Amino acid sequence: MAEAQSREWKIVGLMALGFGLVGIYRFLISPLFPTIAKELNLNYSDIGTIAGALALAWGVAALVMGNLSDRIGRRKVLVGALILFSLLIGASGLATGLMGLVLVRVVMGVADGAFTPPSISATLEASPPKRHGLNIGIQQMMLPLCGLALAPWLVGLLLPHMDWRWIFVLFSIPGFALAFAVWKLLPEASAPDQERNSFADWRVVLGYRNIKLLMVLMLCWLTCLVTTSALMPSYLIDFHGLNQAQMGSIMAAIGVGSTIGTLALPALSDITGRKPVMIGSTIGVAASLWMLAHTGNDPTLLFLWLGAVHLFNNACITLTVGPICAETVPTSLMATATGVVIACGELGGGGLAPIIAGQVADRFGIEHILWLPLGAMGIALVMTLFLKETRWSAEHGE
Repeated sequence: MAEAQSREWKIVGLMALGFGLVGIYRFLISPLFPTIAKELNLNYSDIGTIAGALALAWGVAALVMGNLSDRIGRRKVLVGALILFSLLIGASGLATGLMGLVLVRVVMGVADGAFTPPSISATLEASPPKRHGLNIGIQQMMLPLCGLALAPWLVGLLLPHMDWRWIFVLFSIPGFALAFAVWKLLPEASAPDQERNSFADWRVVLGYRNIKLLMVLMLCWLTCLVTTSALMPSYLIDFHGLNQAQMGSIMAAIGVGSTIGTLALPALSDITGRKPVMIGSTIGVAASLWMLAHTGNDPTLLFLWLGAVHLFNNACITLTVGPICAETVPTSLMATATGVVIACGELGGGGLAPIIAGQVADRFGIEHILWLPLGAMGIALVMTLFLKETRWSAEHGE
């Protein structure tokens, strides 16, 4: 028992640290956007394109590599992804224009997307059903904690003293150390299953009603997440007239709120069930977005409502890609199902939404970008009502 629990926490810890780096590598660029845009002459549409390019690549990689990790094991996919995205974050600092930055972010999105489904599956495989919500919350909270809270804070400290290009290089170092730790500590996979193929696996997981609903829901959550992180710095500076320091402080609310919601609400679902928490959180996102859109340039209120948006939204993301998805399908298809759901969300919500939001900001004014995630929440609320509860069936091994 003690040995199993020790193994559980080692794997959860490694996957949590890895997802923290994914968060830094994905969102480090957001608080740097105003500075980069000025130096490279980028507009709002360009910013949306950069954010969307990474998300599109993330979605495709999650779809393919999630299934691959189900067939050849988690370790090889995870280590390869860690090495690749550590190299690519440093290369982001070498970009001299829009196309160079987009190309680097596309390849980085491939690495990040390859890491995500197997890391979620490894976490859940190491966890008993009664701690699925808690442990996936611990793992998933590291993305917002590191990427949306820690990264903006560090950028605010470093940017006055260091060129933005060197900030990217500095953050590439921890990934290589973690890749070595994962290789040493994560169990080796069993022999590859030559009889399975991706298309057959995808067809099986798409036969579950929950998976189809979760695909639409993930699109909605990612629409909210990416729109209110990629364009929010420009929204705060250009619409509300706040300065860089105020913007950085308010942006940290995304990380604070996301971290709390990602940990607390999935853990609550271990007790109450997944569906009630999903419905309540969806309502919470919509209400908080509405209040954020109708808040003036008061930094305190902007911090509170932006934090509340992401508290509830990240709880929904965590439940979607973690317990509900994993408890819906057989263990052998866990990462495949997660990859399918993430792909839909990233390709639609993560990839297209910021591009659309950037176009809206350029044509109608950046003050209108929050209507896009608000509309997505209306769709999400309807979808959550049709979900099948998975908490109790997982507990009894059904």
